[in-house]
Amino acid sequence: MVQGRKVDAARRIKFGMVGGGKDAFIGDVHRIASRIDDKFELVAGALSSTPEKAQESGEALGLERIYSDFHEMAQAEAARDDGIEAVSIVTPNHVHYAASKAFLDVGIHVICDKPLTSTLEDARKLVAVAEESDALFILTHNYTGYPMVRHARQMVQDGALGKIRVVQVEYAQDWLTIEQDFKQAEWRTDPKRSGAGGSTGDIGTHAFNLACFVTGLEVESLAADLQAFVPGRQVDDNAHVMLRFAGGARGMLWSSQVAPGNENALKLRVYGEIGGLEWAQEDPNYLWYTPLGEPKRLFTRNGAGAGDAAARVSRIPPGHPEGYLEGFANLYSEAALAILAARGGKVAPDDVLYPDVVDGLVGVEFVSACVRSSADNSSWTNLRESA
Repeated sequence: MVQGRKVDAARRIKFGMVGGGKDAFIGDVHRIASRIDDKFELVAGALSSTPEKAQESGEALGLERIYSDFHEMAQAEAARDDGIEAVSIVTPNHVHYAASKAFLDVGIHVICDKPLTSTLEDARKLVAVAEESDALFILTHNYTGYPMVRHARQMVQDGALGKIRVVQVEYAQDWLTIEQDFKQAEWRTDPKRSGAGGSTGDIGTHAFNLACFVTGLEVESLAADLQAFVPGRQVDDNAHVMLRFAGGARGMLWSSQVAPGNENALKLRVYGEIGGLEWAQEDPNYLWYTPLGEPKRLFTRNGAGAGDAAARVSRIPPGHPEGYLEGFANLYSEAALAILAARGGKVAPDDVLYPDVVDGLVGVEFVSACVRSSADNSSWTNLRESA
């Protein structure tokens, strides 16, 4: 279990951050997550592309070393005897490739926010860079860190549902229902910074990754209908996507940021020949399981029947809520275990799970295929086709 995996100060991983300065939501989330299990220490950062803001943000966090440019940071930290071992990339999407490459090239482990990159071309190049590097690459699809998501994945692997037939996943929000004029909305609706996908890239990739993580299935092709309902918006704010999985399963994915009444309504339903599962992110400590012909059963986080996969990423007794920050923290703890193993020239155990650069590529392929399919009147489109 996570609470049993503390490390002493000498084994704590010194890391840096690119992006995440003043007024940046996700930077704070990563910093909190990195501290929950006491495995990381933030010592350096290039927190903004604006030098004055980078300095101000770094001083506010009490950083030892403050940089105004991530290229400078990568080179300087790699040259230090006490330089960082890892870096978190928490910038807008269009910076992910260049920043990740700068640190992978000098052997510093990368923990990068999703999606992997803003373009399919950059995603493919980053996979090649990561494969050539000795450093690890961790992508923070944080919902894969939730205990009951781990339990659902284990149940599928154990055959509790039989052969999977149907997968339904959705992620609905309402915060972009009207035009918004603030930083988080501005870059997410700018295709030059977000990439060609709007809701598909921002939250659709989370839904897509969750469905694949739990089921273990690979999407072969899709048919997408994307909309930009807000006048003048250049990227989609709503998407309906039909999915065909290898092996015959079928699925539907809905992502929307124009659905009034929804905050972060990520939901997954998986149905097989002999049973079904239901999980909702806004009620994350519960997993419903229905064996065919029997009453529904409720599994609770750290409760009766929850398996080892869930227990090892749970911290507190059942009935006490764990959620978004702890899910993020679980990925940071998994990253720490992998980095510490690499420090000793070893590979982390098989139960250490985190999305990697290949998972990131598949996510960008999903977005690209959605855009191509919708432009071609929702035609069935192979994920592996060139953009």
